[in-house]
Amino acid sequence: MSYKSLEDCLLDLEKNGQLIRVKEEVNPYLEMAAIHLRVHKAGGPALLFENVIGSRFRAVSNVFGTLERSEFIFRNTLKNVQQLIEFKENPVKAIKNPIKNFRLGLAALKALPKKNPIQKPVLFEEIKISDLPLIQHWPMDGGAFVTLPQVYTEDIENPGIMNSNLGMYRIQLSGNDYKLNKEIGLHYQLHRGIGVHQNKANKKGLPLKISVFIGGPPAHSVAAVMPLPEGMSEITFAGILGERRFRYVYKDGFCISTDADFVITGEVYPNENKPEGPFGDHLGYYSLTHSFPVMKVHKVYARKNAIWAFTVVGRPPQEDTSFGKLIHKMTNRAIQKDIPGLKEVHAVDAAGVHPLLLAIGSERYTPYTQTKQPSEILTIANHILGTGQLSLAKFIFITADDNAKLSTHKIVEYLCYILQRINLKRDIHFYTNTSIDTLDYSGTSLNSGSKVVLAAYGDAIRELATLIPDKFNNLNEFENPKLIMPGVIALQTKKFTNYENANKEIDKLNTQLSPINDSLLNYPFIIVCDNSNFISDTLDNFLWATFTRCNPSHDLYGISSFTQNKHWGCNGPLIFDARIKPHHAPPVEKEAIVEKNINRFFEKGGSLFNH
Repeated sequence: MSYKSLEDCLLDLEKNGQLIRVKEEVNPYLEMAAIHLRVHKAGGPALLFENVIGSRFRAVSNVFGTLERSEFIFRNTLKNVQQLIEFKENPVKAIKNPIKNFRLGLAALKALPKKNPIQKPVLFEEIKISDLPLIQHWPMDGGAFVTLPQVYTEDIENPGIMNSNLGMYRIQLSGNDYKLNKEIGLHYQLHRGIGVHQNKANKKGLPLKISVFIGGPPAHSVAAVMPLPEGMSEITFAGILGERRFRYVYKDGFCISTDADFVITGEVYPNENKPEGPFGDHLGYYSLTHSFPVMKVHKVYARKNAIWAFTVVGRPPQEDTSFGKLIHKMTNRAIQKDIPGLKEVHAVDAAGVHPLLLAIGSERYTPYTQTKQPSEILTIANHILGTGQLSLAKFIFITADDNAKLSTHKIVEYLCYILQRINLKRDIHFYTNTSIDTLDYSGTSLNSGSKVVLAAYGDAIRELATLIPDKFNNLNEFENPKLIMPGVIALQTKKFTNYENANKEIDKLNTQLSPINDSLLNYPFIIVCDNSNFISDTLDNFLWATFTRCNPSHDLYGISSFTQNKHWGCNGPLIFDARIKPHHAPPVEKEAIVEKNINRFFEKGGSLFNH
């Protein structure tokens, strides 16, 4: 179904029981986010807030709250999009099936953006930043943020909408040192197209013109987060996904999406930065205050009866999880074709996406030998680390499954397969002093840390233990051993202070667990943590705490470890120091008083009663 506006989509969701109107007065400071989080956790509907304190505009969240709802919104176009992305990778298919290609060709006509003949769109009025719903999501946030922005820029050397970039980079509207209504913060991370555009503008000493679109047809929001094949524009993708050409005009030199609900225009000048953050982010921690580009606000526009679209991120899974699932559904086959030998890849949402990636590849290099060991999968791992946002992966587990029965989405089964086969003397490969995700504070500084590939292939070399050996119950300074999953045990110890002390503490553990015996080898992974009850309670707790709190080069140790010819390995179990470190960002936490206050919406007579 083609939606001309965000409101069109919301009316369709309401008609199909997928949207609730919140009619009571609601506070944008923490309350709206808290309501969203509670409803999302319950798998509830989209929320249309009709009475936002401090703003005359309505606001909506949780539109993409479940994969099923996202599939419903794009029910008429998902197959076309999948096939068009496939044809982008293999155009010969289009020739072999001209009837199907004709249908796709008609769909592709929607890709071309359409310049609106009306130079001054009558649907828009000029407003100020202070007129917007200034939503603060978490208690320690630096102010109000735009969390579903579509940030539009053009290449200063090759201008025009067909050479534009549309990305979802968070925008800070208030707080810190920003002058309200005159300045806003622009936060973008590594491997983003906007960085290329700003770099070119900086070299010419010119400001980069930026337009921030909020709302509009839902295809526009999805397009802003899509990792598209090289040469495919987000603007054209939005047209195909939404079955509606992207409509725009230029005003004062800025591109205006005439289907958007709100548009903020402004400029970023070379070397003009201001502190941005903190912000409760999708890893489940606050991204801290850092210097990022400041955008000088030119004008702010609102559509008639505009609706402010927002989401809330925090410890996963949240609404952005559904974005990820939708994207995976559309692009998975294209990624496999882009990386020869790759069969399956899964960026694990529960671990914050970039911290943990599971992959299945092929082993075809030496079929004439009987010895099975990682070979081609190491090449595939290197290719993964050179491919778009996959390159931000910090821990990569990769294997090959000759029987084609393994799935990266069955996480425990997959990890058990790895753990049964991994040779800890041979199969651990570090990448030190490299770039990592901007939001990951486990590293040595912003954007800087390490990566590790754990590649396992061949016949099983161990059985995984499910009973805790007596040795683990009698350790000094390491206590409360808990089974996380077969072959993985958690040990609780005192708080982390510094790496000098951590090395001494692990040495003590090493001494106590030596000499190595068979029962110890059946536990290939030991997780040292602050609270073994928490980390062993659920699979998600294990994935989140372990992989978001570890910097591989600093926080991986081994029982009876060694370095030989520059290669590191260990004779006994691999140790993950998953304790919170002093340099880590604090985790996001709800406020009890806010949770109590929002109960009124869920009690009898409230808009969300029974939801």
